Amino acid sequence: MKKTVFTGAATAIVTPFINNEVDYEQFGRLIEWQIAEGIDAIVACGTTGEGSTLTDKEHRDVIEYAVKKVNGRVPVIAGTGSNDTAYAIDLTKFACEVGADAMLLVTPYYNKATQKGLIKSFEVVADASTKPCILYNVPSRTGCNLLPASAAVLADHPNIVAIKEASGNISQIAELASLVRGKMDIYSGNDDQIVPVLSLGGKGVISVLSNLMPKETSQMCHKFFAGDVAGSAKMQLDLLELVNALFCEVNPIPVKAAMAAMGFGENSLRLPLTPMEPQNAEKLYALMRQHGLI
Repeated sequence: MKKTVFTGAATAIVTPFINNEVDYEQFGRLIEWQIAEGIDAIVACGTTGEGSTLTDKEHRDVIEYAVKKVNGRVPVIAGTGSNDTAYAIDLTKFACEVGADAMLLVTPYYNKATQKGLIKSFEVVADASTKPCILYNVPSRTGCNLLPASAAVLADHPNIVAIKEASGNISQIAELASLVRGKMDIYSGNDDQIVPVLSLGGKGVISVLSNLMPKETSQMCHKFFAGDVAGSAKMQLDLLELVNALFCEVNPIPVKAAMAAMGFGENSLRLPLTPMEPQNAEKLYALMRQHGLI
């Protein structure tokens, strides 16, 4: 039986910037606060962490910093996927060496590989890893959908232990769950589908919302696991409007604005991303005030 990387909520953590450089002071504060609030794991250099516009050195430095700062208190999952398989292998080897607990491997973007290509790419990266690998299916961003049958093939790889499913297609996730049960854990990749994915046997969520609300996002999962399905579902629905506001523009534009409003660094992103439109930001801030976040 493969070991579960984490159960509950993992924060796809933002990478704070100051003067267009990584702001390690704020990054460290944010990590400490996340752990104090009870988060179950940290994902560094994912989509929300703007891994795609970090330089190679920054990408490696952020992963290594997160590992050292967390210091074993919760699992650290490193975003090491790429559309260049050779680069993904190199980055994965580095993250293993510096002590990341698991890898997050996004489907190769832009290239739009066939299912055969996806399987082969993930297999060779997982072969190079000494740590567990979590696949990441997010076709709205990559132009590439890892189908359940392909994921089922990959579930037989000893180093591939889970998948972050952000297709948004519950029917697809149900088919996936049916095919991979006992071989691969499933995490929701969408904050508006946490409870639905848990109901299909999911182990938790890799979350944007938990940047703002780590305690509550984790509680939503653990209420479900404890049998309080109604309580978990209530939290899902009560937070739905805020979740929608966090995705009214391309992630991580809104969550960067939210974290700046909460005092975790500047509202600064790397181009081609730009700060949130003022009218959308006001709606987000209003909802944050309703939830006592600012």
